Amino acid sequence: MLKHLNIRDFVIVDRIELDFMPGFTVLTGETGAGKSILIDALTLALGERGDASQIRLGCERAEINVTFDISRLPDLLHWLNENDLQGDPDICLMRRIIEMNGRSRSYINGHTVTLQQLRTAGDYLVAIHSQHAHQSLLQKDSQRELLDAFSGCSDLACAVKTAYRNWQDCYQQRISMEKRAADSRDKREQLEWQLHELSALSFTLEEWQTLQANHSRLSHVASLLAAAEMGINVLSEHENAVLTQINTVNSQLQNLLEYDNQLKTITDFLDSAQIQLQESIYALKHYHQRLELDPQALQNIEQRLAAIHTTARKFRVAPEELPKFQETVTHQLEALGSDTDISHLQALEAAAQADYLKRAEELSTVRLKAGEVLSRQVSAAMQKIAMTGGEFSVALIPLEQGNANGLEQIEFQVAAHKGLPLRPLAKVASGGELSRISLAIQVITSKVGVVPTLVFDEVDVGIGGQVAGIVGNLLKKLGRERQVLCITHLPQVAATGDQQWQVIKSDDTAENQQVLSKITVLDQQGRINEIARMLGGAKVTEVTRKHAAEMLKSGTCE
Repeated sequence: MLKHLNIRDFVIVDRIELDFMPGFTVLTGETGAGKSILIDALTLALGERGDASQIRLGCERAEINVTFDISRLPDLLHWLNENDLQGDPDICLMRRIIEMNGRSRSYINGHTVTLQQLRTAGDYLVAIHSQHAHQSLLQKDSQRELLDAFSGCSDLACAVKTAYRNWQDCYQQRISMEKRAADSRDKREQLEWQLHELSALSFTLEEWQTLQANHSRLSHVASLLAAAEMGINVLSEHENAVLTQINTVNSQLQNLLEYDNQLKTITDFLDSAQIQLQESIYALKHYHQRLELDPQALQNIEQRLAAIHTTARKFRVAPEELPKFQETVTHQLEALGSDTDISHLQALEAAAQADYLKRAEELSTVRLKAGEVLSRQVSAAMQKIAMTGGEFSVALIPLEQGNANGLEQIEFQVAAHKGLPLRPLAKVASGGELSRISLAIQVITSKVGVVPTLVFDEVDVGIGGQVAGIVGNLLKKLGRERQVLCITHLPQVAATGDQQWQVIKSDDTAENQQVLSKITVLDQQGRINEIARMLGGAKVTEVTRKHAAEMLKSGTCE
């Protein structure tokens, strides 16, 4: 429960210290007096973002300190202990400082904390219903969140969201794996085709070298034959053959050796030459005999070379690189392995989907029951707020495949008067009707929460007369269970409060004529005067004071 609030140099507040009481407290004052500043300061202490523009003119910093009694909040105590943010027993101190340079400092029980930690703690302590809350009720997300909060299944809704994301992750993994498997099959088919082509070619580097040599020989066989024939003739067959002439020279020199032994060296050389020349002639004749014109053989070689070149161009490699390329293709095919087995992923996906459906169906059951209760309670409240015969319904509209929020879409529907069909709240409610329905929903849903302090910031906009008194009584009853603070312009609501504070805006001559906002805790007479002002405007008469006193006495409107 909120116990104490200290505000310094915030907007048009120099210093305000307030002690809060249990029950229903109303905060009133003229328009522009600064009533909402109290809410703004409280939200700042609870983790909302702030900036230097919120510092009072001429001051260096703004500071808000809030004290809460948390003796009945074991969950918050546990959270504080887990985060080493303990303080005095059963007390939580929250502090927020904003500097002129825009820097902000936050503290819980004297420990420096982040804004997120402030917000987390604040969620345990205070629920603020703003004057624009009825507009948020037109949004389906807000309707769903409100129903889940009312039914107490927010944790289950989070679990459904987590299960849905897990299911979708498994689904995406399977789809991705199937795509990779398809790509793998395509790659395998390509590699297998390449390997088939290369294997069918049956090509080696040794064959390439032989083909090159044979092609060169066969394509020049006529020249080779002519050269061989000419060599044979010149060396041995011609009448002036080289071998014959050497033999003649050697024979003459042999006959002259007896006259000069120095010719021995020369004749030895000529003997050797005769032998080498004779061997050359034998080899040349043998070569000539084996050499023949073979156009078919040449054509076969050229066809084989053409096939090799075609395959090399097909795979964009040089002919001599084909064996290495075939080896690479073989290794790639082996590394690719077999087709990917996605059955495991399919099983994981099915399990994740089943888990999501189980949780989502459980959530749907809880929502259905809570929706029926909320529908009955809001419909009953509508009968008391000038909407006799009206009906409110929480519709669960099935979604074909579900989503992260469950298997249905939540839609608030209303029939403003008897005999009218139920239609979406956003399409049928007028501004005043929407304000009344919204307030009824907020009061009803607040009853089931665990947050000890509820703040209503001008949520009674758009209502008046007898309905305003009924709204005041609703808040008063709520104040018996929780601490309720309400900013209001309606005297009927103010009269139902257990205590009343007045916000006054004044010029402070000591502060260079600055406009300041102050809060006064009203006694009985002060409440009569303030409610009379709210009834009669600028001119307060004894009649309005008497009326105000009667309203306070009865705690309701006439």
